[in-house]
Amino acid sequence: MPAKLREALGEKFIATKGLDHCLFVYPLEEWSALEQKLKALPFTQPDVRAFVRFFFSGATECEVDKQGRILLPANLREYAKLVKDVVLVGVSSRVEIWSQELWAEYSRQAEDAYTLAAESLVQLGI
Repeated sequence: MPAKLREALGEKFIATKGLDHCLFVYPLEEWSALEQKLKALPFTQPDVRAFVRFFFSGATECEVDKQGRILLPANLREYAKLVKDVVLVGVSSRVEIWSQELWAEYSRQAEDAYTLAAESLVQLGI
């Protein structure tokens, strides 16, 4: 884990199943704020319950060792297909951990959509 990301995450942080078969990693403060937002969602809706179950079921508190490595539980490594090489991506308030292979595939597919999304955001005034 690069030093800048370690500093941003703090000594302990939360890793969980993200979208697109990557892992989401949050500093404890960000995780707490997100947890409060998710708790406020209407649990009577099946899609909300399904998302919250999926998201929280993989949540694990992690820490960085003295060599700058993190030990991820097997269920998270399997979900994200982390075998050898990984890519770390800073995304606003979280870090995403991708298998290098899945990141390359995602990047290729997202490139065209990125231009369309940018155009849509400009139309929304963002």
